[in-house]
Amino acid sequence: MKKVLVVYYTQTGQQKEILNQILSHLQKDPEVELTYYKIQPIQDFPFPWDSTSFFDAFPESFLQIPCELKPIPQEIIDKNYDLIILGYQVWYLSPSIPVNSFLKSVEGKKILTGKPVITISGSRNMWVMAQEKVKRLLKDSGAELVGNIALVDRNFNHVSLITIVHWMMKGKKDSYLGIFPKPGVSDKDIRESEKFGIPILKHLKENNYQSLQSELVESGGVIIKPLLVFIDKTGNRIFSKWSAIIRKKGLPGDPKRRPWLKAFYIYLWIALWFIAPIVTILFLILSLPFFLKLKREAEYYQSVKLK
Repeated sequence: MKKVLVVYYTQTGQQKEILNQILSHLQKDPEVELTYYKIQPIQDFPFPWDSTSFFDAFPESFLQIPCELKPIPQEIIDKNYDLIILGYQVWYLSPSIPVNSFLKSVEGKKILTGKPVITISGSRNMWVMAQEKVKRLLKDSGAELVGNIALVDRNFNHVSLITIVHWMMKGKKDSYLGIFPKPGVSDKDIRESEKFGIPILKHLKENNYQSLQSELVESGGVIIKPLLVFIDKTGNRIFSKWSAIIRKKGLPGDPKRRPWLKAFYIYLWIALWFIAPIVTILFLILSLPFFLKLKREAEYYQSVKLK
């Protein structure tokens, strides 16, 4: 019997839906025992979000400052798993606070040490640098990353921005105004993600994950867009300055942070709607001579390696 632990966090339910679909082949196999564990903050984050709490989560999200979690059941900590699946979302270009908190916790590290891990993320479109942070946290925990699947909203950048805000603030995964596509990872992509479970099950039974990631990539499990990687990296540099400034003004909920959070919101709005299109055009022009470098970079981000 192969024992698999699925650790995840979700507000909307989408992450659990993705995991259920990808792991359906494992769920049906009589030789596999699946255990699901949802990460539970002591003070959970709201859903739907309101504007104040959404932006107030920014500094701690980006700076990867953990929150306090409810204790993990001892039977989960003590069991010896053959594989761990980590399902996470991206908050402000970093792993969500609950997932980051699990990875940094004593209990989380005890579960992960010496274990093969497959990461499965669902995000709007930028996940690469968040995955790099997860890679480092897994390495610090003594775990071995053996596979990664990144599902994204495939809609045009500004369209997905409008629809995700509607979803996060209204709590409804429906068509905004009846004219926009549904937000998040599409139903089609979630449904078809079942295919990724086939190589995962095969490698689990063989207890050999050497070629797993290449098979997942060939199946479309990780698609890299150089423009989004460039924006992701640039955003990380900018967010590092904003998050440090706001954090110095106080802890979450402190009124002293509010003027700076408001300023960050204004900056973000201008950057997304006016600066990003200009950056996109410049990138497309200036990146042409660096095609081979971008190709090598894409191959790295598709892998489970860590620089």
